[in-house]
Amino acid sequence: MLHALDLARIQFAFTVSFHIIFPAITIGMASYLAVLEGLWLKTANPVYKNLYHFWSKIFAVNFAMGVVSGLVMSYEFGTNWSRFSDVGGAVTGPLLTYEVLTAFFLEAGFLGVMLFGWQKVSRKMHFFATIMVAIGTLISMFWILSSNSWMQTPQGFDIVNGRVVPVDWFKIVFNPSFPYRFCHMALAAFISTAFFVASSAAWHLLNGNDSQPVRKMLSMAMWMILIAAPVQAVVGDAHGLNTLEHQPAKIAAIEGHWENKPGEATPLILFGIPDMAAEKTKYSLEIPYLGSLILTHSLHKQIPALKSFPKEDRPNSTVIFWTFRVMAGLGMLMVLSGLLALVLRRRGSLYCNRLFLRFVMLMGPSGLIALLAGWITTEMGRQPWVVYGLLRTKDAVSNHDVYQLSFSLALFVVIYFAVFTVGIGYMLRLVKKGPAQGDDGHGDQHGAFRRPLSITE
Repeated sequence: MLHALDLARIQFAFTVSFHIIFPAITIGMASYLAVLEGLWLKTANPVYKNLYHFWSKIFAVNFAMGVVSGLVMSYEFGTNWSRFSDVGGAVTGPLLTYEVLTAFFLEAGFLGVMLFGWQKVSRKMHFFATIMVAIGTLISMFWILSSNSWMQTPQGFDIVNGRVVPVDWFKIVFNPSFPYRFCHMALAAFISTAFFVASSAAWHLLNGNDSQPVRKMLSMAMWMILIAAPVQAVVGDAHGLNTLEHQPAKIAAIEGHWENKPGEATPLILFGIPDMAAEKTKYSLEIPYLGSLILTHSLHKQIPALKSFPKEDRPNSTVIFWTFRVMAGLGMLMVLSGLLALVLRRRGSLYCNRLFLRFVMLMGPSGLIALLAGWITTEMGRQPWVVYGLLRTKDAVSNHDVYQLSFSLALFVVIYFAVFTVGIGYMLRLVKKGPAQGDDGHGDQHGAFRRPLSITE
């Protein structure tokens, strides 16, 4: 039987999982739009302008859904996790306030110019607005990741009367895990957007729309994937080493590693079923030494085992063992897709190899799936702590009963699926329509487009 704590966790997991996919696309898409407009201003190639018009509509819808879904979580901190707000609010409150003051206002201030200012401002001013929106999304990610990373690796505070009191904001903001997680999330957003764009282009090519804008979409996206996916693997490795240093129980759970044998290196368990009750990973397929090599960059060092931690401090290995492998497995396929694109580009068959185009189309949601799997891994891997080593999850929840949380959870599920199914469906219809074909790319004498942008086209 589920308890109030379980329902509170499920409710927050549900709402945050819906929310995270929209900011990820917003972050990547804003930068993509800035690049498109910059290339159009530099080259006067109408293809870039057509793509800007096309993707800015999708960006606007996605941005709106991200704002709506994000508002809910701020209320949940007070309604479902009031003890956490009481203990850690002196840190997380200001960090989230900085996000609103520096990022949200910046995005909101320039978004109108970006979407509807073509006939009102010069080209340079419009490009500046697009850049400001892109920078705003990155600043927003900065503060959100800083707050969440502090919960993973807290520092820069004292405890006074049972509450966290900030003493060093530099240490709070730039806590030990923040640089790695910020880079990891930024790359994940760019890669997720690149696959979204690439799969859209692949769909159009497979359905006979072999136009210059569609080809440009696929080309730019595959260049991004070719560069960003291997870099993400390097950043992920550095992030793993940092996690091993500060959250060793999380790494042990991710690896399904229960005990160390004297003098033996840690093997890498490729597959298996971690059993928390039996304290072992059943049906494991192991590669000797590889765990030590990947996790410690040594053939001799061992990583801490789950049995070295008290039972009440162990994350749920059964779940995060697999979510991590979903993320890592998709990452390998992403690297492969980038390399295949490079080979086909050199052979001159990037846009006509139907097997490759089907593969790219199927990989469309892979970035978002990997993103969700990664967030599940890092958040469940932090358990049983809300603030790692400081405040347990069971001590952070509000005093609600099962019926109240069951009703609110059911209400969220119904409303979210009703609202966001419509929004996502509308975005997919825009993708299906594809970029315009007949624009000559010339603006008027003042440098504005003749045709204003409308998200209702």
